[in-house]
Amino acid sequence: QVQLVESGGGLVQAGGSLRLSCAASGRTFSGYSMGWFRQAPGKEREFVAAINWSGGITSYAEYVKGRFTISRDNVKNTVYLQANSLKPEDTAVYYCAATTLTRYLTANLREYDYWGQGTQVTVSS
Repeated sequence: QVQLVESGGGLVQAGGSLRLSCAASGRTFSGYSMGWFRQAPGKEREFVAAINWSGGITSYAEYVKGRFTISRDNVKNTVYLQANSLKPEDTAVYYCAATTLTRYLTANLREYDYWGQGTQVTVSS
Protein backbone atom coordinates (compact mmCIF):
# COMPACT_ATOMS: atom_id res chain seq x y z
CA GLN A 1 0.00 0.00 0.00
CA VAL A 2 0.94 3.64 -0.33
CA GLN A 3 -0.31 6.60 1.67
CA LEU A 4 -0.66 9.99 -0.02
CA VAL A 5 -0.84 13.40 1.64
CA GLU A 6 -1.44 16.56 -0.40
CA SER A 7 -0.46 20.08 0.62
CA GLY A 8 0.02 23.51 -0.89
CA GLY A 9 -3.55 24.50 -1.61
CA GLY A 10 -4.95 27.88 -0.69
CA LEU A 11 -6.63 31.07 -1.85
CA VAL A 12 -5.09 32.89 -4.78
CA GLN A 13 -6.19 35.63 -7.15
CA ALA A 14 -6.85 34.93 -10.79
CA GLY A 15 -3.59 34.91 -12.71
CA GLY A 16 -1.65 33.71 -9.68
CA SER A 17 0.23 30.47 -9.05
CA LEU A 18 0.29 27.63 -6.57
CA ARG A 19 2.52 24.60 -6.17
CA LEU A 20 0.76 21.52 -4.87
CA SER A 21 2.74 18.69 -3.33
CA CYS A 22 1.82 15.08 -2.67
CA ALA A 23 4.03 13.14 -0.29
CA ALA A 24 3.94 9.37 -0.53
CA SER A 25 4.87 6.76 2.04
CA GLY A 26 4.69 3.02 2.09
CA ARG A 27 5.70 0.91 -0.83
CA THR A 28 8.31 1.94 -3.38
CA PHE A 29 7.15 5.25 -4.81
CA SER A 30 8.92 4.79 -8.11
CA GLY A 31 6.77 1.73 -8.78
CA TYR A 32 3.71 3.91 -9.35
CA SER A 33 2.52 6.24 -12.01
CA MET A 34 0.93 9.28 -10.40
CA GLY A 35 -1.97 11.51 -11.26
CA TRP A 36 -3.66 14.71 -10.16
CA PHE A 37 -7.44 15.06 -10.26
CA ARG A 38 -9.81 17.75 -9.10
CA GLN A 39 -13.41 18.02 -8.01
CA ALA A 40 -15.43 21.21 -7.93
CA PRO A 41 -18.65 21.49 -5.90
CA GLY A 42 -21.50 19.68 -7.61
CA LYS A 43 -19.24 18.27 -10.31
CA GLU A 44 -17.61 14.93 -10.95
CA ARG A 45 -13.96 14.37 -10.22
CA GLU A 46 -11.90 15.07 -13.33
CA PHE A 47 -8.44 14.34 -14.60
CA VAL A 48 -5.81 17.08 -14.47
CA ALA A 49 -2.40 15.50 -15.17
CA ALA A 50 -0.40 12.29 -14.90
CA ILE A 51 3.25 11.29 -14.85
CA ASN A 52 4.98 7.97 -15.35
CA TRP A 53 7.28 6.28 -12.85
CA SER A 54 10.46 7.99 -14.06
CA GLY A 55 8.99 11.41 -14.72
CA GLY A 56 9.90 11.17 -18.38
CA ILE A 57 6.35 10.99 -19.70
CA THR A 58 3.50 13.32 -18.79
CA SER A 59 -0.09 13.85 -19.84
CA TYR A 60 -2.42 16.81 -19.31
CA ALA A 61 -6.09 17.61 -19.67
CA GLU A 62 -6.72 20.17 -22.39
CA TYR A 63 -8.09 22.73 -19.94
CA VAL A 64 -4.78 22.92 -18.03
CA LYS A 65 -2.28 22.28 -20.80
CA GLY A 66 0.28 25.06 -20.98
CA ARG A 67 -0.61 26.34 -17.51
CA PHE A 68 0.02 23.36 -15.20
CA THR A 69 3.14 21.22 -14.90
CA ILE A 70 3.37 17.84 -13.17
CA SER A 71 6.71 16.58 -11.89
CA ARG A 72 8.05 14.10 -9.38
CA ASP A 73 11.07 13.52 -7.16
CA ASN A 74 11.58 9.81 -6.50
CA VAL A 75 14.20 10.54 -3.85
CA LYS A 76 11.77 12.69 -1.85
CA ASN A 77 8.81 10.42 -2.71
CA THR A 78 6.85 13.46 -3.81
CA VAL A 79 4.84 14.48 -6.84
CA TYR A 80 4.17 18.14 -7.62
CA LEU A 81 1.65 20.14 -9.58
CA GLN A 82 2.77 23.64 -10.51
CA ALA A 83 -0.35 25.59 -11.38
CA ASN A 84 0.18 28.93 -13.14
CA SER A 85 -2.19 31.47 -14.67
CA LEU A 86 -4.95 30.22 -12.42
CA LYS A 87 -8.56 30.92 -13.32
CA PRO A 88 -11.68 30.96 -11.13
CA GLU A 89 -12.81 27.78 -12.91
CA ASP A 90 -9.74 26.00 -11.49
CA THR A 91 -11.34 26.24 -8.05
CA ALA A 92 -11.69 22.70 -6.70
CA VAL A 93 -10.36 20.16 -4.27
CA TYR A 94 -7.23 18.69 -5.82
CA TYR A 95 -6.37 15.05 -5.23
CA CYS A 96 -3.28 13.06 -6.02
CA ALA A 97 -3.55 9.39 -6.84
CA ALA A 98 -1.27 6.44 -7.49
CA THR A 99 -1.68 3.58 -9.91
CA THR A 100 0.24 0.37 -10.42
CA LEU A 101 -0.72 0.59 -14.07
CA THR A 102 2.58 1.57 -15.66
CA ARG A 103 2.26 0.48 -19.30
CA TYR A 104 0.56 3.76 -20.19
CA LEU A 105 -0.66 6.91 -18.51
CA THR A 106 -4.34 6.90 -17.71
CA ALA A 107 -6.88 9.66 -17.12
CA ASN A 108 -9.45 7.15 -15.85
CA LEU A 109 -9.86 7.65 -12.13
CA ARG A 110 -11.10 4.05 -11.76
CA GLU A 111 -7.63 2.84 -12.71
CA TYR A 112 -6.01 4.55 -9.75
CA ASP A 113 -5.50 2.45 -6.65
CA TYR A 114 -4.66 4.95 -3.92
CA TRP A 115 -5.88 8.47 -3.19
CA GLY A 116 -4.95 11.32 -0.92
CA GLN A 117 -7.42 13.31 1.13
CA GLY A 118 -7.29 16.36 -1.12
CA THR A 119 -6.25 19.99 -0.80
CA GLN A 120 -8.52 22.96 -1.53
CA VAL A 121 -7.60 25.46 -4.24
CA THR A 122 -9.71 28.59 -4.47
CA VAL A 123 -9.13 31.15 -7.20
CA SER A 124 -10.81 34.51 -6.75
CA SER A 125 -11.74 36.76 -9.68
